[in-house]
Amino acid sequence: MNPENSFVKLTPPIRKLLHQVQINIPFKMLYDTYLDRFLEYRLNPEIGIDAEALERFDLSDYRRIAEKIHDRRLSITLHGPFIDLAAGSTDPAVKAVTRSRFEQLLELVPIFRPTAVVCHAGYDWRRYSYFRDEWIENSLETWAWLAGCLRAQGSRLMLENVYESDSRDMAVILKGLNRQHVGFCLDAGHLIAFGQGNLKQWLEDLGPYIGQLHLHDNHGSDDEHLSLGTGKIDFNLLFAYLISHNRPRPIITLEPHQEADLWPSLAYLESLWPW
Repeated sequence: MNPENSFVKLTPPIRKLLHQVQINIPFKMLYDTYLDRFLEYRLNPEIGIDAEALERFDLSDYRRIAEKIHDRRLSITLHGPFIDLAAGSTDPAVKAVTRSRFEQLLELVPIFRPTAVVCHAGYDWRRYSYFRDEWIENSLETWAWLAGCLRAQGSRLMLENVYESDSRDMAVILKGLNRQHVGFCLDAGHLIAFGQGNLKQWLEDLGPYIGQLHLHDNHGSDDEHLSLGTGKIDFNLLFAYLISHNRPRPIITLEPHQEADLWPSLAYLESLWPW
């Protein structure tokens, strides 16, 4: 994780920006390989907690990593497990497994003290449209419970779009959770790759709910997680909306899947940074 390998100079503005964003990293990678580099460059982690991590590590492992991050006074966000989970499932057994994984996630909240916890909203019209209302009702029950538990510990639930193709599907969930202060984590990469790609419409419908952004780029056909500015996402439109509507700065997470994409993404983001 070296900016020189990407031919990006860490100028004072980029260094300042570096401390205002989160960088995604699965916990197992942070534990095995990347912790020292996150500490060296003072990268604020968005730590991915997946099933593998929940099975492999115990609470003492999480505490050891969290203490080192807190010692450097870095901010932390968490990304909850999502593979094969379904918050709105009509199968009681599936819903029970989903809740069990979230209960494990909640055990980590007092350890990491995250500002926010991101979970995938999980609605996929191709799988659930024929019982959409029931699926959404079930999901609202799950998310309201999780959001309440997080708020009690000083954190906030953010629901992220993945396969949702219609902003109205996200809107009905977020409106239903208004009392729980649940925010929207807008993943423009997912919107372009999996949704209908109408970023302007999504901002018009869901802009007031935005509390976090996941930033990466792609060419519209796959979730490539490229460095910003190398795909087709209109980040100028996104940031222009946030400024023109006087939106407070959301939590911003860069999601490179390759080390070499991090530093160019920071340089690109600095050119757009309005705050």
